Amino acid sequence: PLSLEEVRMLVELFYLPYQHGALAQQLLEHFRWLRANSLSVGVPATAPDACGGRRWRGRARSFQRLCARTCRLHSRLVSMAARALLYDLHPYLWDIRNLLLAASAFILWLGCQSISAPMLLGRDAEPWARRGGLFGELQALLPVGNSCDLFYHPPPLFPSSQLYLLRPLLPLDKVGAEPALEVSQGLQAQLSHAPPLPGRLLGSFLSLSPEYTFVLEDEDGPCGYAAGALHAEGFLQQRDSSWLPAIRHKYPPELGTGGAALGQEAVLFFHAEPLAVPQPVLRRFPSLVQLGTAPRVLDVGASRSLALCLLSALRANGSRGVFCQVSDTDRQQLSFYSKLG
Repeated sequence: PLSLEEVRMLVELFYLPYQHGALAQQLLEHFRWLRANSLSVGVPATAPDACGGRRWRGRARSFQRLCARTCRLHSRLVSMAARALLYDLHPYLWDIRNLLLAASAFILWLGCQSISAPMLLGRDAEPWARRGGLFGELQALLPVGNSCDLFYHPPPLFPSSQLYLLRPLLPLDKVGAEPALEVSQGLQAQLSHAPPLPGRLLGSFLSLSPEYTFVLEDEDGPCGYAAGALHAEGFLQQRDSSWLPAIRHKYPPELGTGGAALGQEAVLFFHAEPLAVPQPVLRRFPSLVQLGTAPRVLDVGASRSLALCLLSALRANGSRGVFCQVSDTDRQQLSFYSKLG
């Protein structure tokens, strides 16, 4: 059964609409402070404000631990609570779990960045569009907090106790002589996409825009990704002028006929000319995004957390709109984005 400490956590997360328990208060205080002081991160150890950087990272670790405890509480509630109690409480804890997955990864991402401009936030949403309680206050602190449609989705009919970890791409993920392509193919294999189009497209993001790449993991390893390019026009030009020619040189068309290397379909994909993005799209939506999850990820909340985290990172650096490219024959990707809303 749930322990007394876990029951106490549950009460503190949902104390009163405008009064928080100790755990919720800690989460809010850490998040506010970390967001406000993120520019102190990334300084050399010998710099005058290196102490500030250490303090920031210490509080970031505390925030990560609190988020992880809340995610474990969600998993424990699904596994251990009586069914009647579970179906009463699950929608609230599921919402908080999803939001904290995104907030935790966003803080990790802030610790890897050096944002020179002030963090951009959206215009304040109408009061009726934001919930009360911890969920509403955390939503307001994310850079995309005014995009209310991102935060509302019915909980799954069948709750899952699966634990997830959402994080930015780390330097340790990139190993070998051609890290971006290797990571792309490795993620593709683990995500079990069919057709493997997202895995092939991911390589350009890992090479040219790794700072906006996030990985979703479950107990079996990587199970989802979100990748973005802040300035899509420059990214697409660089992809077509340098990244694609290098890949085509390494994997000539004749490799595809023998089934070697990346496989016939992948090799032919690299040699197909990508479609141009119309200028009106680039002017209105200057950033490019791409997301995907493995078929085993049935909880749309985890996918939504991926989207929230990536969009928050892009918005924090000044993006005012995003678009994605999807083939009209790729039913899996079309279904994935449709479920995200």
